[in-house]
Amino acid sequence: MGLEIGQETFTDSDFSVFRGRLRDSVEALRNTLITPGFGESEISVGAELEMFLMDADGHPAAVNERVRKDVSDHRIALEVDQFNLEVNLTPVGLRGSPFTAMRSETDTLLATLGAAARSHGALPVLIGTLPTLTSSDLRRAALTPGGRFRQIEHALCRCRGTPYLLVFGGEEPATLMADSIAVQGAACSWQLHLVVPPEEFTRTYNAAQLATGPVLAAAGNSPLLLGRRLWQETRIPMYEQGFGDCGGSPGGGLRPRSLGADPFPRASFGHRWLDGGVVRLFADAVSEHDVLVPVLSPREPVALAPSGPAQWLDELRLHQGTVWTWNRPVYDPSGHVRIEFRALPSGPTSLDMAANSAFLLGLTLHLSRQPEEPHTAMPFETAEGNFYRAAHSGLHARICWPSTDRDGVGQGAVNRGASRRGATGHGAPECGGPRRGAVTWSSAAELIPRLLPLAKEGLLAAGVDAEEAEALLSVVAARVSARRTGAVWQQRALTALEEHTDRRTALRLLTHAYTQLAEEGEPVHTWQNPTWPAHG
Repeated sequence: MGLEIGQETFTDSDFSVFRGRLRDSVEALRNTLITPGFGESEISVGAELEMFLMDADGHPAAVNERVRKDVSDHRIALEVDQFNLEVNLTPVGLRGSPFTAMRSETDTLLATLGAAARSHGALPVLIGTLPTLTSSDLRRAALTPGGRFRQIEHALCRCRGTPYLLVFGGEEPATLMADSIAVQGAACSWQLHLVVPPEEFTRTYNAAQLATGPVLAAAGNSPLLLGRRLWQETRIPMYEQGFGDCGGSPGGGLRPRSLGADPFPRASFGHRWLDGGVVRLFADAVSEHDVLVPVLSPREPVALAPSGPAQWLDELRLHQGTVWTWNRPVYDPSGHVRIEFRALPSGPTSLDMAANSAFLLGLTLHLSRQPEEPHTAMPFETAEGNFYRAAHSGLHARICWPSTDRDGVGQGAVNRGASRRGATGHGAPECGGPRRGAVTWSSAAELIPRLLPLAKEGLLAAGVDAEEAEALLSVVAARVSARRTGAVWQQRALTALEEHTDRRTALRLLTHAYTQLAEEGEPVHTWQNPTWPAHG
């Protein structure tokens, strides 16, 4: 959940003072991290769940403020557009049955939200992109009133002009001329937060970057946007282009890095393996990205000696909240740092999201604890390529992976010099070329069954109950075996319905069928295609 921004206007002096405080904050953070006792809290996991509000006709329902007011729960927050809400789950220790606890809290809150939404003619929908959204739903008028979203809107307009062009590849390529960050309301995520000891941050963060690609391939749930079949995870290019601050003249859109755009876009996978601890990520955010919203805190950062107390570092936290990397560092003044995993989609069910969480966190923890760090087998560009290929092609994506004694297929090497992938395409580094480290290469569907036992080891080592780990990872295994992610189900359902009706009606019926099946709570790999005549 982002920090609120109450201030409306800013002076040149505000920007200048804010930049100075950012530099001071980086040094203050460096000292805070080595303060005795900092980061010694229990390893815990939390989550943020974004959702759509949909009316009876399958269209977005702009009632988020009324629903939140009726529920009156501090865990419920407004999101970018008036048809979005966010649930902030209570952090739990990463031991025992943490994912069951998260799932139980999710289901309880969804039941409460559902009752409140129905009184306003709406339903909550957990999905990456709502299939029925149109370009007219994503105009500035849809933006949720309030300081944070309006100020980010104004700041990004200063950087890139408006309108700007968004370009989507896929089976049915699409474009969108946007006039507002309201386009971000088209993308809903399931974001995990993992507390990490500062001394383990570098290894864990690099492991998270490596793990995210194959996990995303198994979790796709965003294949339809603007009435078109696009990426398996269309949220990824939508978000990167919607919050990007590079690009040329108004209407020119965003250019891929390979075509000479900003080498450090605000919304991205990153651009190198981490080699300097969590401070390096915050320092990079300060040096690579200018200030958007210079709200000055009454609490100035102080370069205390290592024995001093943890500081608030309000300016640094606010600035970091305007840099949208898919795996993002978070400093918490309560005394810890954590990784925010932002790449997974919302939905389809609480069980599917719990399974995705177990896979991602388990694999990350396993990789982080290997004597020889697995990410060193490949250049960063290859992991970046894995991520975008997974977002584009899901289980069919070609994934390069460090080989281990357990891997018996496809050994090769990785091309260190392959080009990066840009925001509007999905080209990415391939295996082959100058040798850096031994890797395997295969489709995500072939690779994931080999990774699930590693994820289980990571969970068990963290103290998660074996029954919990096995139950959730078996959901991922069954999903991959069935070749049916949420994205695949939506695509097949659309094909089935279009045999009987037009695209617009099929999208509406598909969305209603999805919502009904999700409410029943069974994992998506068990869902059948909607039959005709469909209800909705």
